[in-house]
Amino acid sequence: MGNITKRGSKELEADEATALEEGPAVALHTRLYEAIMREDCAAIQVLLRSHPVNQPIPIPANSTSYRLLLNQQTQSIIPIHLAAEYRKAQSLLCLLEHGADPEVRDTRGLTTLHLMLLHWPIISTTWTKPGNRIQKILTDIQNNAVTCLRILCEHGAQVNTRVDNSNKHSPLHLAITYGTYPVLSILAQNGAHVNAINESSMTPLHMAADTLNKEMMETLIACGANVNCAVSSTGNTALKLAVCTASSKAGRMLAAGVNCIRLLLTHGAQVNAQDHEGQTAIHEACFGGREAIISLLLESEANVNLLTRNGESPIYMYLQRSSNIRDTALLARLLDRSYPLRLTNNQGILPAGIMLPEFHLLRENLIKLSQKPLSLEDICKRNIRNIYGEKYKRHLKQLLPAKMWNSVYGYHDLAYLLK
Repeated sequence: MGNITKRGSKELEADEATALEEGPAVALHTRLYEAIMREDCAAIQVLLRSHPVNQPIPIPANSTSYRLLLNQQTQSIIPIHLAAEYRKAQSLLCLLEHGADPEVRDTRGLTTLHLMLLHWPIISTTWTKPGNRIQKILTDIQNNAVTCLRILCEHGAQVNTRVDNSNKHSPLHLAITYGTYPVLSILAQNGAHVNAINESSMTPLHMAADTLNKEMMETLIACGANVNCAVSSTGNTALKLAVCTASSKAGRMLAAGVNCIRLLLTHGAQVNAQDHEGQTAIHEACFGGREAIISLLLESEANVNLLTRNGESPIYMYLQRSSNIRDTALLARLLDRSYPLRLTNNQGILPAGIMLPEFHLLRENLIKLSQKPLSLEDICKRNIRNIYGEKYKRHLKQLLPAKMWNSVYGYHDLAYLLK
């Protein structure tokens, strides 16, 4: 091969200008598309003289993006959107410096920032450092995405602009939805409203708690998220949403969510906050019957005597499910804190679980127990437990005589109830 000399920018401009004069509009669009993809800023600058920077360009039929975008019923793309979706940092900067509007929307109502978040590369967050070539490549891709995001923010991208669709997601909501953890702090640093609500009145923290994404929850809280903000339509807090997901069948199988719940409680989540139906986190946890979550809420002084608007107590919710009832040790702990013992709701209906034939004797005994008044001694013991809770249980053990402590914190023996 002969020597290859590097062509100067003036020479390149002259060639491009000639090509534009001679070629049709299709050639112009193809050249601009290709220049953006290979980050050829000199070519982009020349081509923009003949093509408005915010006007869409047809996508070449042989490109990957053409095949992807066909599913979205579009065959064109705005230049800045192309650079953002494919994380072409130099092209993005060049387009912005030549008048590209980061707020221009595509046919789906998405701005450049929205599209960048939707196409954010997801890699493992557990790597301390890339361990092999593939990990190195993926890390470089994500670092490049961060660079593009910072460029957008520095050039006027509005970090609170909502998606123009039924969800009305802000960029932070989008980041939560698509798991783009690294962008949260960058958006917050550039003025994103961390407590913004979407069409469902949910904040980003609500969404992160609902999916038990601890990393995102930590970042949002560090950026000032209100842990006690309630969804206006339901009254649900982040704590109740996290408890609901963690208490589900999937949460139980995956042993997920305990750390998320502890995180919220540590940062001041109100454990006894009630939703519009009067339910609290302990109601939700008791219905799910997962001991680790119920224990954590009890340690944080959850009140097991609060009633819903329909008169349902946490013990009522626990007794709804037969699988819960078989855990007599946990049932004993809840009964030991429930006074007065409320077994029915406002309509006088008993929980569905204890109506099963196999729990006939238990049902009868619990009804008798609910009708039996406590002695003054038992009332005092319950008051001590309610005041000091599980939180100071070990501390009291060091202060009180063993016999007295065992008397205060001893649980009912429910064996007789099951005979």
